[in-house]
Amino acid sequence: MPRMLDVSDDVRAEIGDEEADRLLAGGDAPGSYDCTSCRTPGDSEQERTSTVLFVGEETAVLAFAHATCIPSQVVPVSEEQLQGAVRSITGEDAAPHTGAQAAPATAIPTSERQATLGITCGLVLVEDDLRPALVVEPDGPIARPGSVGPGDDFLPLLLEQGFQPVSDMNRLPAVIPGWSALLAMGKLHAVLQPSSGGSQAAWWQAHQPLAVSDGWRTAANKAQTVLMYAAPAGTIGHQPREDLMRQALEQAAAQGKLVAAAMPLAGT
Repeated sequence: MPRMLDVSDDVRAEIGDEEADRLLAGGDAPGSYDCTSCRTPGDSEQERTSTVLFVGEETAVLAFAHATCIPSQVVPVSEEQLQGAVRSITGEDAAPHTGAQAAPATAIPTSERQATLGITCGLVLVEDDLRPALVVEPDGPIARPGSVGPGDDFLPLLLEQGFQPVSDMNRLPAVIPGWSALLAMGKLHAVLQPSSGGSQAAWWQAHQPLAVSDGWRTAANKAQTVLMYAAPAGTIGHQPREDLMRQALEQAAAQGKLVAAAMPLAGT
C-alpha cells in the first residue's frame, strides 16, 4: 500500500530515485514506526511521515518521523554518533534518562585544551514561555590555546565567538550565527560551531548521546531554537531540579559570570 511519505530532494539524492520510488510505493517503508523526533508511534499509512536520513562517514540510516515534528532531511553525523544511534534503536543502548534533565554529559571541546565540559539540559522560563536550554560549565579553568598562564579564559573565548553577557534571565539571548545544537534520534549529540569553508565543526561532542526529556524535545521542536548558557567552573554546579538550576543561573548573571546565545536546532 502506498505510504504518506515525504521524501525531500536531498534525501532522494542520497538514496537514489529507485529507492525513493520504492519507499513511496510502500515497498521498504514500515507502516508503523517510532518517530525519530518525539519518539511516539506513527503510521505512514494514516498520517504524513518524513523520511530522515542520518549519514555518517561509512554508514547511512534511514529513519521516519511525523511530518508535523520535522521535515524530511539529511542529517550529517559522525560515524561514532551514528553507531550509537543504531544501538539505541536496536535496544542495545542504555535506557533513556527520565529524571529532571539536570543530568550532565561531559566531553572535551575541540577548540580548547585542558577542559572537560558538563552540559545540562533543562527548560527555562523566558518571556512567559518555557524554552529548551543547555547549561555549559567546565570542571576547571579553560586555557586559551597556546596559553600557559593560570587564568580562566572560558567566558572571554565565548565572547569572542559572539556570545553575550546575561544581565536579565527574562530576556531572550540573541541568535549566534553559524552555531547549532544537533539532536539525532531524540538525543543530544553535539553543539556545532562555524569552521573554515562555511561548514561546521563540533565545539562540544557527547561521549555518549544525551537523552533529553519529552518536554525539552517538544519545546525544541516547537521553537526550532535552543538557548545555551555558559558559566565558569564552580558557578552553577550540577543542580538536580530545573528550579534550582534557574536560581543558579540568576545568581551567575547577577555576578557577571554568565553568557548566552540562541542557536537553531539541527536534526531531530
